[in-house]
Amino acid sequence: MAGEAQDQNWPLSKFYFMVDWGSVTNIPFQEVSGLDIEAQPIIYRHGNSPVFSEINMPGLEKNSIVTMRKAVLTKDSSFWDWYDRIKMNTIERQTVVIKLLDEVGNPTMTWTLSNAWPVKISATDLNADGSEVAIESIVIAHEGLVITYA
Repeated sequence: MAGEAQDQNWPLSKFYFMVDWGSVTNIPFQEVSGLDIEAQPIIYRHGNSPVFSEINMPGLEKNSIVTMRKAVLTKDSSFWDWYDRIKMNTIERQTVVIKLLDEVGNPTMTWTLSNAWPVKISATDLNADGSEVAIESIVIAHEGLVITYA
């Protein structure tokens, strides 16, 4: 009703986001997936336990592989350049930051991937009958995910 205090707690839209990696900022992507972490369970039972069942304890943290897709831009070979820097046990690791933005472009939620490096790059498919935008994807591994809220 008119005159009532408005609730400031709204669901966030997922379509307005930007990605930063290294010194390159505000890269527009079409899709980011794989922002998952999980604790691998350790199943244990000590020998003198009076309970005839297992105990589940948290084990190592497992980070998911992250896949990002974006349009192919003229003279933009940043995916390929980063992948090309992998040589004989030498990997250029970077911090990748994914920012979910509000309606005016301010970050509301941020995922920071530490020590990220490219695992796979997929070029666009080509089709003479199509009229879609050319899309390329990069798959990255990382060593930690930190989520922050604005």
